[in-house]
Amino acid sequence: MPEFSPFAHIVFGLSRFIRPNEITFSGVNSTLPMLACLVAKRAYDFDYIYINVAGGVDPRPAHIPISSSDPQLARRTASIFANEDFYDLCTRGRMDLTFLGAAQIDGEGSANNSCIGHWHQPKVRLPGGGGGAVMLPTAKRACTWRTEHSRRTFVPKLDFRTSWGGFHGIATPIAIFIKRDGRLALQSWHPNSSLDEVRERTGFEFNAEGAQPTPLPTAGELAALKALDADGAFERDAAVKLR
Repeated sequence: MPEFSPFAHIVFGLSRFIRPNEITFSGVNSTLPMLACLVAKRAYDFDYIYINVAGGVDPRPAHIPISSSDPQLARRTASIFANEDFYDLCTRGRMDLTFLGAAQIDGEGSANNSCIGHWHQPKVRLPGGGGGAVMLPTAKRACTWRTEHSRRTFVPKLDFRTSWGGFHGIATPIAIFIKRDGRLALQSWHPNSSLDEVRERTGFEFNAEGAQPTPLPTAGELAALKALDADGAFERDAAVKLR
């Protein structure tokens, strides 16, 4: 695995959203956030509570999970959570950070997971909001990721607004966005990219004031990801696209 691969920057970008002593959740089909949460446990000198869709609370897997729903993520846990418990934490204002997927994202950070094209005659019918429709507006912060960065994903107007509330942060192969003053703003661009490239490949206008190159991965982050993805299988499966 190249030291500063786009895949690594997405994982580290997500792990850097995690804060000390918070409650963090990663959901189904969320391998990169799962890796980010496990990286944070290994690489950072603070503790936090990690809950995952397999039901585990601070799991200690015997081996690297093969997916974000692997039963290993419930091994030797402090407790087991059912799905309704995740939602209950959010609606009671107790979920600090949740990682959720999105097919389209607009400048306010709102998400479309319902359809591409017109609702009554869509080009693509997507799976819908699921638990994200509850968690995105009720978690204190929600973050997402994309394995490609393009104008078909980062759009000026959603084809369908599935979830209201807006993402706090987004990690992509070329950049990191954060929510500021009600809209997504550029926090940084990765070493393989530039501010001009991010503007060219983003369909909505964004504030880039104060944005700068993304800090390179630390030795601890690199070692943690290498331990979790020793043969690069997760990176190959992610198929991160630079263009």
